[in-house]
Amino acid sequence: MDMPDKKDGRPAAADLQDIILERICFLQYQPGDQLREADLAAEFGTSRTPVRDALSRISHLGLIESRNGVGTVVITLSDRQIAQVYEMRLQLAPLIGTVSPTEVQDTHIERADALLDEARQLAERFDEKRYVVINHRLNQLITDLIGNAVLQSFWRQTYYQAASTWYQVAEKVGPEVARSLVDELDDLCTALRHGDLAAVGHIQRVHIGYGYARIKTHLFQ
Repeated sequence: MDMPDKKDGRPAAADLQDIILERICFLQYQPGDQLREADLAAEFGTSRTPVRDALSRISHLGLIESRNGVGTVVITLSDRQIAQVYEMRLQLAPLIGTVSPTEVQDTHIERADALLDEARQLAERFDEKRYVVINHRLNQLITDLIGNAVLQSFWRQTYYQAASTWYQVAEKVGPEVARSLVDELDDLCTALRHGDLAAVGHIQRVHIGYGYARIKTHLFQ
């Protein structure tokens, strides 16, 4: 994520939270890595206060923790925690089309079409980093389709909790996840052209289920 432009040139805690979360999800920050407030403040050109606020917010997601004598470190969710996150995502997905549904815009369809084209190219020539970026943009699209603010917040939160685990699967499975992404986006494009958000929710639930099955196969002991 690029640094957002601010009037005073300094990012707010919410912006820093998004950047740090993306780095954790994209495995730029690995489990065990230490996140130093002073270093982050210097990098982003801000004081330590918004950095501290951002880290505090992320700690509630269970992705980082403060350790005595060490500082703030990146951690991984337990198998039980991952299972609970996916159980929640499976329940949230059908609500996309039933709780304050939004209206599908041409821009949503255009974004989905572009992602499908990229996913097809990825299936032919797989690249893990490219897969992560496309999948992340897909989640941003789904989040934008959610009309209910509370549901959107929960959806976004559980995505970040699941993402770094899912991207570990991509490293192990390879091109198979790209082919699944093509299938998901193909179905999504059809649903969006029909303005069918209930179908969007169903598609998400199905593919979240497939993803969780791969996690249990490849990551759970």
